[in-house]
Amino acid sequence: MSTDWNERIEQALDEIRPFLRSDGGDISLVDVDDEGRVTVRLHGNCVECKVNQMTLKNGVETIIKKHIPEVSEVREIRSLLS
Repeated sequence: MSTDWNERIEQALDEIRPFLRSDGGDISLVDVDDEGRVTVRLHGNCVECKVNQMTLKNGVETIIKKHIPEVSEVREIRSLLS
């Protein structure tokens, strides 16, 4: 996807970051593929939070799709280092 998409996604993530940071977490953009799938990485307390999938779908995905309706899906990549 284009750099424009990355910039627009970052703007959307900036909208939700204060909420995540208030709970000791954060989020970063990992990738956007040609099918409109956005991959993000959760950090800090968001990694082990019991409701992180709900946050991902109801919060992050909703906000990203509000900014970029062409996004088909938002998914999380997990790593040992968050």
